[in-house]
Amino acid sequence: MSFDTKDLFEKLDMYSIRLGLESTRELAHLAGNPERDLRFIHIAGTNGKGSTAAMLERALRGAGLKTGLYTSPHLIDIRERFRVNGKSIDQESFDRYGEELFKISGMRFSYFEFATILALRIFKAEKCDVVVWETGLGGRLDATNIVTPELCIITNIALDHVSHLGNTTALIAGEKAGILKPGIPLVHGKLPDDAKDVIYAKAAELGVAVHPCREDVPSSARIVAGNDVPLQEFTYDGRKIRLALPGRMQRENFRIVYEALALLSKSWHFDFDTAIASLEHVRWPGRFQKIGDRIILDGGHNPDGTEALAASLSELYPGERFTTVYAAFADKNAQECVNNLSHFTDHFIFTSPGTWNRESFTPDKLMEFAANNNVSSEGCPDPLEAVKLALELPSTRRIIISGSLYLAGEVLQTSLPPEETLDL
Repeated sequence: MSFDTKDLFEKLDMYSIRLGLESTRELAHLAGNPERDLRFIHIAGTNGKGSTAAMLERALRGAGLKTGLYTSPHLIDIRERFRVNGKSIDQESFDRYGEELFKISGMRFSYFEFATILALRIFKAEKCDVVVWETGLGGRLDATNIVTPELCIITNIALDHVSHLGNTTALIAGEKAGILKPGIPLVHGKLPDDAKDVIYAKAAELGVAVHPCREDVPSSARIVAGNDVPLQEFTYDGRKIRLALPGRMQRENFRIVYEALALLSKSWHFDFDTAIASLEHVRWPGRFQKIGDRIILDGGHNPDGTEALAASLSELYPGERFTTVYAAFADKNAQECVNNLSHFTDHFIFTSPGTWNRESFTPDKLMEFAANNNVSSEGCPDPLEAVKLALELPSTRRIIISGSLYLAGEVLQTSLPPEETLDL
């Protein structure tokens, strides 16, 4: 019987969080330290990590580099976490690489530790020129932090995962700043003042050159036709930019990508304009993703993310009201998220994030939050039935699905062919 890497991951506890690098370093050593033969862009931050990573990967690929992309969580298939040149690793290779690492490691390591070293093995074997490397949780003690990158990025700092990272933005910033390495430059997005103080102090201690992205976000964009999806077109630094990810938040993330590419193009000698032009082809499933004529799928799961969703909706659909299908895990600030979503929602359908072994808010509890905002609501525990119910309502208004990337994954599995989620 052939080895089944997916089955192995199912036996590892996805939700066990083991902060600390000792075990990851041990497994990397057993695996031959593949990280030493790769170069990395290491990305941390509360929100925007995935979108920023997707933009960087697509730009670098467009400039002629062979890319590895390591992100989490996945939406429909764990192979999404391991992309080479934008494509998820094929099943045969995934099983082969997984078996090789399992023979070395056994069952002693956590889900994320095993995934992280597996990614390194895959990217080395596939001879990637650069790996865009997203942290899982925090930074300082995250398994991804065993690498020495050529560039660090911190997208933003907001409150999330407070039980693990701290309950202030300054404390969280300290954890994110843990990815900084002596002499390795940092690019960052907009930061609260207390978080900025922490990060800049750490940078000074390590002799890190800090490159903040420009503060001016393009205030608006024209929507123009692209080959596959509508593009937002705007001017930035004197250049016409065509970006295939919608909304103001993606223009904010773009500023980080622009600064990073400007730095890297000088040291890696690729064509900056070619890289930037490739962003009209970028894809990132589950983030303000339109499905059909009525559904907008967004995995925003914390107040900062739902604020960004609200800003994008007000820009693209000014004055419009929506039906919102929402679910949240119990460790999220669901009350504030519902408050944010209530600004554009006429009716909520509350559900669960799916069949995950993780505590979540009940629909009844979420209905209490909606009542506090004087918005009508109902509960439907099954997420796919909740979406079906929304589509069957007499109103023909658009439907927002938000609150969890896991909920987004449940919807994508039944809405689109798998390759549209697996491959970028």
